Amino acid sequence: MSRAAAPPQALRLLYFSMGFLRQRRLRDILRAAGYTLVFGPAARVRAGDGVVVWGKSPTAARGERFAARHALPIVRLEDAFVRSAGLGRAGAMPLGLIIDPVGVHFDAAAPSLIENILATHPLDDTQLLARARDGMARLRALDISKYNLHDPALPAPDAGYVLVIDQTRGDASIPHGGADAARFAQMLQAARKAHPNTRILIKTHPETVRGYRAGHFSAADCDDLVQIYDQNTSPWALLDGAVAVYTVTSQMGMEAIFAGHRPQVFGQPFYAGWGLSDDHAAAPARRARSLTRTQLFAAAYVLAPQWFSPHLRALCSFEQAVDVLQADLRAQREDAAGYAALNMRAWKRGRLQAVFGQQKPLIFIKNPNGARGLRLMVWGAGDGAANAQANSNIVRVEDGLLRSRGLGAALTPPISLIADDIGIYYNPAQPSKFEALMMQPLPPDARARAAVFLEGLISARLSKYNLPSTSQLTLPPSAQNRRRILVPGQVADDASLRFGAGVGFGADMGKASALDTALDTGLGATTNTGRFTGTDTSTQGTVPSNLDLLRAARLRNPDAFIIYKPHPDVEAGLRAGALPADIVAALADMQAADADPIAAIEAVDEVFTLTSTLGFEALLRGRAVTCLGAPFYAGWGLTHDLGPPVARRQTHLRHLVQSGLPVPDIVHLVHAALIAYPRYYDPVTRSACPPEIALLRLGQNAAAPWAAGGMGLRLLSKLQGRFASYAHWWR
Repeated sequence: MSRAAAPPQALRLLYFSMGFLRQRRLRDILRAAGYTLVFGPAARVRAGDGVVVWGKSPTAARGERFAARHALPIVRLEDAFVRSAGLGRAGAMPLGLIIDPVGVHFDAAAPSLIENILATHPLDDTQLLARARDGMARLRALDISKYNLHDPALPAPDAGYVLVIDQTRGDASIPHGGADAARFAQMLQAARKAHPNTRILIKTHPETVRGYRAGHFSAADCDDLVQIYDQNTSPWALLDGAVAVYTVTSQMGMEAIFAGHRPQVFGQPFYAGWGLSDDHAAAPARRARSLTRTQLFAAAYVLAPQWFSPHLRALCSFEQAVDVLQADLRAQREDAAGYAALNMRAWKRGRLQAVFGQQKPLIFIKNPNGARGLRLMVWGAGDGAANAQANSNIVRVEDGLLRSRGLGAALTPPISLIADDIGIYYNPAQPSKFEALMMQPLPPDARARAAVFLEGLISARLSKYNLPSTSQLTLPPSAQNRRRILVPGQVADDASLRFGAGVGFGADMGKASALDTALDTGLGATTNTGRFTGTDTSTQGTVPSNLDLLRAARLRNPDAFIIYKPHPDVEAGLRAGALPADIVAALADMQAADADPIAAIEAVDEVFTLTSTLGFEALLRGRAVTCLGAPFYAGWGLTHDLGPPVARRQTHLRHLVQSGLPVPDIVHLVHAALIAYPRYYDPVTRSACPPEIALLRLGQNAAAPWAAGGMGLRLLSKLQGRFASYAHWWR
């Protein structure tokens, strides 16, 4: 982490406002930064003490008087420029603070920490400037501002307007920025004069829209060309559509610089005077340097603030703070309309409510007609009643690919869940949000983030379920000098098999592969442990079984050393799909019972699978993967695909190759499948979290109190194990 300045010598700070008692986040950030807080009126002053106050607020006067009387230094606090998902006045906690021992950034009468950085720091470090460029691009891509109650889906006004930015009355940055209420009237008049025939939008402050504080403009200031704009539109979208931007001291004026504008500035905010704005009020003479917008961003967002991770209860980097806010905002934006969850099993409801019910509580229904206008949430590929309605407002929910420390079939609550309003990742017959992510270019900073995440995943030896292993995987001498192939078994009624491995399983899938013909005609008759048989010809020959998989692996690799690994749900007796030991012995050289999946992957050269996520985990670890079906990770040029092709993916790859564009690689796959697609839940803070926090939690001891679902679920999982053939009752 880059830091512009070390904390002052006064590490014990005396406070005189009860706000420091009420707001735990302020105390947490200050303590993480190395300060000790002491209630000033009850304290005996020591050498080296300091006084902490909030900016230039009315309550700061008490601390200022005490500091003057005892000749103590003052440390002033202000919110960082990316604050929170909601408004502070509504109780949202800040993600960072500017802890300023010099002054306060909005007071033009005296220097401040940020001004000193802008004036004296070299701001020429290549890595720092790269971080700043990525940071600017990322805030725009994620639609992040200081406050983030806007709706990114709300369309912006038709482009071509002048944007005049209002502020709240009583905002300390106005008088300390050399301005007053009259300057707002002058600003509007200047905008009218410079753009006499252009419509002018007066952007209302979010606190004014929500009734917390009045602004400076009203309907009396409007006419045919001037209007108040109080819609919940993205600030970035508004800036993109503006032909000019006018501001007094608003932070949105600084964001206008990052959006490519040269704003007209009528006060003396800290970002004025550096050659990036047209200043209608003379900037302090101290600001004699010309800077780039990247240097301004580096100082204001990367160097000056102390950023804080509520999940780690520790200081963090700017990038990590954005990760936290991104997770919060995703939950806020996706769940704002609320959900009606259809036919959800009782044991799943608590975690679904925790993950998706923070904005509006989920209602649980048994008939889709009871949704009452809410978005309909269904598990997996969908409830038959819901699908029959062809409801375009369906959100399909599934476990994430980095799920838990324990099996879903054992009722272990997931740490990640997928919510897909297009399709579901394991059904290749239709598009999904995962496919869309794979077909889009990576967003800013995503490649670096995904590469670090992959490295952490591999180092921590994490997989989907992270079960403790009771057996060592030791290969016999006969495995030497032979190609080693791992064949992972799957649950017999697994949804990814039904949707992703049957012959002709979707209109978009193309024709059956040569392997299908081989399975039907060249491998001999199957028993009741193989494909579906009997009089139900509608399913006969459509869903390959574990026996089909094992036979195909041996047929194509007659000299290989084949290891068969049963699915952990099947080994635990919770789901169907077991193969008799004699059949396994006839086709495989070894059965890896209760083996650690990561150790099994590391022991082989290739994984031969239908649609198992173990194939995905093998890809991440550099192993060759052959797919008989069309799992989510197949069809992107990363696997050897023997199953029916997914036409959409083929078309996309051809387009990329013909256009000379990069094709998806492992890092892109990691970002789509493990970072951008799932929603992660921190069971410690009980809130949305970045994937990196989930990685940390899953790397902790399996005995962590959050890792299991409680005594009730453990007892229920043992009971259901005795009735594995009736798994559809609770799945």
